Amino acid sequence: MGSLRLLLLFLLLPWETTSSQERLDAKDFVFALKKATDVMLNDVTSPVAASRYYAYLSLASYEVISHYDSAQFPSMRGIVNKFSGIYIDPSQLKDTDKNLASVLTVFKAAEKLLPSGYLMRKEIDSLQLLWSKTPASKQLYEHTNIMVVGAVAQVVSFARSDGFTRLNNLPRYTPKTGDAFWQPTPPAFLSAIEPHWNKLRPFFMDSAQQFVPARPVAYSKAKSSSYYKLLKEVYEVGNNRTKEQAIIASFWDCNPFAVQQIGHVEFGLKKISPGGHWMGITGIACLKSGLPLFQTAMVHALVAITLADSFIACWDEKYRSNRIRPETVIHRLIDPRWKPLLQTPPFPEYLSGHSVCSNAAATMLTTIFGDGFSFLDHTEVEFGLPTRQFSSFNLAAEEAAISRLYGGIHFRDAIDLGKWQGRKVGNLAVIKFQKQLGLLKRPN
Repeated sequence: MGSLRLLLLFLLLPWETTSSQERLDAKDFVFALKKATDVMLNDVTSPVAASRYYAYLSLASYEVISHYDSAQFPSMRGIVNKFSGIYIDPSQLKDTDKNLASVLTVFKAAEKLLPSGYLMRKEIDSLQLLWSKTPASKQLYEHTNIMVVGAVAQVVSFARSDGFTRLNNLPRYTPKTGDAFWQPTPPAFLSAIEPHWNKLRPFFMDSAQQFVPARPVAYSKAKSSSYYKLLKEVYEVGNNRTKEQAIIASFWDCNPFAVQQIGHVEFGLKKISPGGHWMGITGIACLKSGLPLFQTAMVHALVAITLADSFIACWDEKYRSNRIRPETVIHRLIDPRWKPLLQTPPFPEYLSGHSVCSNAAATMLTTIFGDGFSFLDHTEVEFGLPTRQFSSFNLAAEEAAISRLYGGIHFRDAIDLGKWQGRKVGNLAVIKFQKQLGLLKRPN
């Protein structure tokens, strides 16, 4: 499938090109998640919060699917921590459309979970209009909607028990004093994002501390120290980066908190989150492979849940080590006028979040599609960036990880140990979801 056609699949309203409800398929599911991504973009949703939303949206849709075909799509109860599944009376499945249910669940769950979820109403109304062309299809929509609303309410209730709603009531984070610890960075000097994220209930990990990495290289001003060598590497790469390295850094920037400063005025730049980028890749892979809608929904659920736990593990380490960013130390010890190519995100340096989540997602996607799966990544085209071709998910994850060095926002050990942690989380997800993965590989 050519890059132009793939791009159009994301940008065109499927409701405008669908002549009958029976044609709802995998691209409609991908479109639904893309619209949820757009709302998160509007809300400037943090990377960790975005990963949580993707997980619950995908889980809701998958669990609805499970009630239509539990043999091929077994419930995740007993696998996802504290999740007992959702209950749908078998009689409610009568006179419903399974493909409509899968897509509508994403919209309805996004409407309930996202801060600006009301923005999903336009898509829901468009979908309802499509199914109002005949009395029979209108009734089918109404029955499906009633079932979906009940299912979504149960998943939303489960989501609200994970500790997220209590985070704002926890003590405000105060940066530690000392040369080695994180401090807010220019241009906006934002407060630390989600310092208590490790208190959330993981989806499949035993705890946020299940994969604690080795300690970061210790801070030192000595020019002969290992730390200073890491610092010099960031500084020198920043001063001598190639055009290709700059392109790679920008492609994987994925910083929802980036701002542009013009005079004394600051403007927020709309950028996708790292998890949003990998959910985009997941959609690209599903469409390229020609997966049917239900399998597409399953793949998205597996990747989204893996991403969510990878961020819980990463954020646990970020606020344990609380390590200072390269930009701050370079200003202090080497060059007060130096600037990284990318804006430094507002949270501690160690580990590299993109290194963790990219390798976790790539591990799951490689298990599903194989190590030699090539794809054209156009996820960032709408943000003015070119497409990039990758011959495997692992190579894409490697590039995402090293992009943080090229961009001047991470030390190499945070990247290397971030890759380690991401693979650990991804491999655990593969083990936990081996039943689903085994069924996914069966031919239809």
